[in-house]
Amino acid sequence: MPDLRPVGYVIGLLVTILGATMVVPMAVDLIEGQGHWTAFLEASLITMTTGVAMSLACANGVKEGLTIQQTFLLTTGVWVALPIFGALPMILGATDAEFVDAFFEAMSGLTTTGSTVLVGLDDLPKGLLLWRGILQWLGGIGIIVVAMVFLPELRVGGMQIFRAEAFDTMGKILPRATEISARISSIYVGLTVLCALSYGAAGVGTFDAIVHAMTTVATGGLSTYDNSFAELPPAAEYVAVVFMLLAAMPFVRYVQFLSGTARPLFLDAQVRGFFIVLVIIVLLLTLWMMPEANGNYADTFRAVLFNTTSLMTGTGFSSENYMEWGSFPVMVLFFTGLIGGCAGSTACSIKIFRYQLLFASIRSQIQQLRSPHGLFTPRFQGRPVAHDVLSSVMSFFVFFIVTMGAVAWMLSFTGLDFITSVSGAATALANVGPGLGDEIGPAGNFGGLNDSAKWILCGAMLIGRLELMVVYTILTVRFWRV
Repeated sequence: MPDLRPVGYVIGLLVTILGATMVVPMAVDLIEGQGHWTAFLEASLITMTTGVAMSLACANGVKEGLTIQQTFLLTTGVWVALPIFGALPMILGATDAEFVDAFFEAMSGLTTTGSTVLVGLDDLPKGLLLWRGILQWLGGIGIIVVAMVFLPELRVGGMQIFRAEAFDTMGKILPRATEISARISSIYVGLTVLCALSYGAAGVGTFDAIVHAMTTVATGGLSTYDNSFAELPPAAEYVAVVFMLLAAMPFVRYVQFLSGTARPLFLDAQVRGFFIVLVIIVLLLTLWMMPEANGNYADTFRAVLFNTTSLMTGTGFSSENYMEWGSFPVMVLFFTGLIGGCAGSTACSIKIFRYQLLFASIRSQIQQLRSPHGLFTPRFQGRPVAHDVLSSVMSFFVFFIVTMGAVAWMLSFTGLDFITSVSGAATALANVGPGLGDEIGPAGNFGGLNDSAKWILCGAMLIGRLELMVVYTILTVRFWRV
């Protein structure tokens, strides 16, 4: 059985940091004269005390590096522990939320899913709205580090193809993660500040601009309004599109760009593939919607561009109820949410590179059938793709489909209808946010679901955010015998 002390030490430190960040929304509520600040004070003390105690108790087991087993446990344990403590301000404060609702909201925030069970957001204390934004912002930068440092080393879902670009970290995971995080953080903070300023220039109020900047760059999608972007100026939608796209790009390319090497960013097959697919979908839906535009062509294009980008990047913002666009656009948008952005970004879902590897493998198989004596090797960015990478990608697709079916099946047993079950499973597993239908669609809310369904969706959000195989691996008996 692996030594859990190094894992507990790191989780304790992160829990302590989470508790310290609660001071910010506490100060906002205090300045606003909101009595809700006491909830943040209590939650902060509980969180920091627990985190410090955990770190001190496990400090004697800290080593220079982590084993593979410890790394699997760390990547999963962090996303289980942090939502528990992130839920405390909602349990102790203005929402008086039940634990399942508060945990769902915190899990949705930290996994940057963007689904919400809270209603009446317009009237909630600003501190609580800011806290939801902070959770998503922290989750966004956290998943970048996980995607660039841990997942390539764990050979998860084809992520090992990016090991050379995500730096060589084997055996030195914690020290290298710290170094990488420092370089990524400055870029992440810079994008957030620039996004907030851009929202302000577009006519969004200061508080809303800050919160939406956090959730945009994190491609999270939580808003300060029940109606999401429908409450903001139209120009804000274009700002959101720009920064959702920037956040969906591989952050390692930004590091290289700032180091004076711009070529990799523009030659990245992921980036080109992402924009090609996005442009095709936007043009297709725009042409489909034009006959119904009644002369409002600019508004129609903006709505299609914004909502398509939001779903493809896994952000989950909405500017209108696209369920009213018709069955064809709804189906296109549903599958758009299952595409995702680039690896090493804050975007979620399946990721564009996996589709590229899948099609490269299919193409080589077709060529092999036509020329049995030929030798055809799938290639990605001009390089041959190793068999273990292709096997990992294929396994990911199979596990994703099987898991989505299993989650939908379990949701149906809680009494949900077919559309809600399937779309709920897909949106939770892909960390997109809104589902389909009146209940959990863009104009709906997850608050009306029963507790069993919420717990199932929480598990799906966790599994999807950690690329499926990480969570499944630690559930095997053999993992604990090593």
